This record gives sequence, C-alpha cells and structure tokens, in this order.
Amino acid sequence: MVLLEFTIEPFVDGAPGPHVTAAVEAAEALGAAIEFGPFGSACRVAVERAAAVAGAVIQAALSNGATHVSLHAEQLGGSRG
Repeated sequence: MVLLEFTIEPFVDGAPGPHVTAAVEAAEALGAAIEFGPFGSACRVAVERAAAVAGAVIQAALSNGATHVSLHAEQLGGSRG
C-alpha cells in the first residue's frame, strides 16, 4: 500500500478551483478514495496503482490551471519483497 499526498497550487482558502477538483476526480475515477484536506489531499492505493493515480492527479491538475503540484509517495507497511 502506498500513501500519496498531494498539494496543488494556486491555493485559495475555502474555494478549490478546477485545477484541484479535476485532480481529485481523476484519482477517484481510478478507484482512489481521497481524503480532501484544507492544504492538501491524500489517498492510499495499491503499489501497482500508485503510478497511474499519481500521473492522473498531475495531468488533471496541470491541464486545469495548476501552477505547481507537490506529490509525496510513501510505501506503508514495510518494503515490498
């Protein structure tokens, strides 16, 4: 399992723009359950799906006006053998 955390800018307090909502929708379309936060969002996905979800988030965000996307990926539960 991989934890993907992402922050998409520009940031507007309380009013996520289409660059944010499109990224969330893209991840959800791939089956990711998004934990939407005020400064960033996160999801947990299988290792095999992490690259596809991360790529979809970045593509959707940048295609909809994002100026910056920060993405953090962390493998949970130890290393995979």
